[in-house]
Amino acid sequence: MSAQNINAQRIWNTLMEMGDIGGTEAGGCCRLALTELDRQGRDLFVKWCRDAGCEISIDRIGNIYARRPGTDPDALPISTGSHLDTQPTGGKFDGIYGCLAGLEVIRTLNDEGIETRRPIEVVIWTNEEGSRFAPAMVASGVYSGKFTLDYALNQTDAKAIRLGDALKEIGYDGDIEVGARKFAKFFELHIEQGPVLEREQEEIGVVTGVLGMRWYDLKVKGVSAHAGPTPMSYRKDALGASARLITALIDMAAARPDEDGRCTVGELHIPKGSRNVIPGDLSFTLDLRNATLEGLEDMEQEAHALIDQISTEAGVEVCVERIWDSPPIAFAPECIEAVEKVVARSGYSYRRMTSGAGHDAVNISSVVPTSMIFVPSIGGISHNETEYSTPEQIASGAQILFEVMRDEALA
Repeated sequence: MSAQNINAQRIWNTLMEMGDIGGTEAGGCCRLALTELDRQGRDLFVKWCRDAGCEISIDRIGNIYARRPGTDPDALPISTGSHLDTQPTGGKFDGIYGCLAGLEVIRTLNDEGIETRRPIEVVIWTNEEGSRFAPAMVASGVYSGKFTLDYALNQTDAKAIRLGDALKEIGYDGDIEVGARKFAKFFELHIEQGPVLEREQEEIGVVTGVLGMRWYDLKVKGVSAHAGPTPMSYRKDALGASARLITALIDMAAARPDEDGRCTVGELHIPKGSRNVIPGDLSFTLDLRNATLEGLEDMEQEAHALIDQISTEAGVEVCVERIWDSPPIAFAPECIEAVEKVVARSGYSYRRMTSGAGHDAVNISSVVPTSMIFVPSIGGISHNETEYSTPEQIASGAQILFEVMRDEALA
C-alpha cells in the first residue's frame, strides 16, 4: 500500500482552534461539561464532521456519534473518540486530541479517496472529567451499563443543576437509546498525562490496560486543645496523626516491588482550624492504584494495618469509607496487537505500558474490544494549563491511529 499520511498542520490547527473555545490567559482551556462553551465546542466538532461527509447521531446522555459510512451496510464500525470537556484549569490536549485525531482519520480517508468496508465512527463522550458533574466518565458508563440513564441524568453540579437539564439547555439531549450504537472495535488516542514516555525517550505508548483504582474518605477524630498548655505527650492531635499516616501510606506504595503502586492524598480539610488550636477533627481523601487486583488488595490491607497502628499510637480514631472501586482493566489482545503491528512497521520507538489514569476506554472495554495509544506529555504534565505535546508528537499519534483504523476498516 502506498504511503498515506495525515495532514500534520491540519490536525494541529484544528486542536488550536478548538482550544480557543474556553481558552485561558495561561494558554490552557476551561470548557466544563454541558456549559455554553461546551455547546460551542460540540457545535464546531459537528460542523467539521458534517463538512467531512459524516452522519451525526446523538444519544440520550449527549454522546455524539460521527459516522463515515462503509461499503458494507451491515458491518459494525471501527470506532475512536474521547471527550471535549476539560478540567477548570485544563489544557488543550487531554481528551480533545483523541476526538480531533478521529476527525483527522476521516479527513485523510477522504483526501486519499479510500472506501472502507466497515464504517469509521468518532464518538464524543459526555462529561468524562467529572469536574462539573460527578462521577467522571458517566456517559461512557451509561453506554457500557455501569450506570443507569436515570442515575446519570439526575446528577447535580455545585449549583444543584441537573445533568439532564444542562444537556437539554445546550441542545444535546438526543433521542437515540444509549448503547444502541454498536462497535466492532474501539481505539482511543490520548496524551500520556505522565512522564514515562518522555523520560524513556519513546515516541508511542501501546497501552495494554489501566490501573485499578480505589478511593476512600478518611475522618480522623482526636481532641481539640490549646496549643500552649497541652504537653506533647498528652495530645490527641488529629493532624499530627494524619501527617504520620499519610507519610506511611505514601512510603508503602513507593516501596512496592511491582512498581505499580500509587498512593495519593489529594484533599485535606480541617473544619475548625485555628493557628493556636490542636486539631481535633479533620478529613482527607486517599487514592490507591495498582495494575493487578491482587496488588490493589495488598495495598488496601497494608493501608488498613497502618491506619490501625498509627491511630492507636496517636490516640485518635480513624473512620475509613471506600467510596469508589474501579478494578484493573486489561485491554483486548487483538486490539493491542493491531496497534503494535502498525507502530512496529512505522519505525517509531515504542513501549507497552499501563495507563495510570482512567479514560472512557475503561468503560467501553467491558462491552467492545478496546485498546489505547499514547503520545508523550511534555514534563508529564496534564490537568494543567501548561499541558503540552509537540506538533510532531501530535502528528505521530494521529498517523498511528489512522493506519490502525484504516487497516481494521478495510479488513
